[in-house]
Amino acid sequence: MQPRRQKRLAAVILVIALLTGAVAAMLYALQQNIDLFYTPSQLVEGLGKDKVKPVPGQRLRIGGMVVPGSVQRDPNSLKVSFDLVDTGPLVRVTYEGILPDLFREGQGIVAQGILVDATTIDASEVLAKHDEEYMPPEVAEAIKGIKHVPPSQQTTSEAPVKEGRY
Repeated sequence: MQPRRQKRLAAVILVIALLTGAVAAMLYALQQNIDLFYTPSQLVEGLGKDKVKPVPGQRLRIGGMVVPGSVQRDPNSLKVSFDLVDTGPLVRVTYEGILPDLFREGQGIVAQGILVDATTIDASEVLAKHDEEYMPPEVAEAIKGIKHVPPSQQTTSEAPVKEGRY
């Protein structure tokens, strides 16, 4: 092989190696930032037809309703624990920090954290829904089977009725 061809081959191999390294680094970075969403039933019973369950130590998001009477606060710190439910089993969520102003029993929330065991989450963030009508689309679909229809695609029979003066 001629020296000129050897240099070209080395340059092509170097470019391919750099591109492969960049793609691998991006995939690794994305893997660390992906948090799968579960409902309490999906977390306990498994996800999909194969009933795949998340493993302890996995980061995830869980959404459901706070069970009335389940909120327990530590009087000496900001530690709070409460139960979440959708239509099936309960999942215990522990959180240390200030809860959102809209957090209350019977309210829908989404918690992000790490799975401790099959029914316990150590949350790093708790989000409460912002009004009585709003529910994250994933939670609404999982709990009630409701699909969100954007207003631009609603028919007159699906459109919400507005009350009051205009």
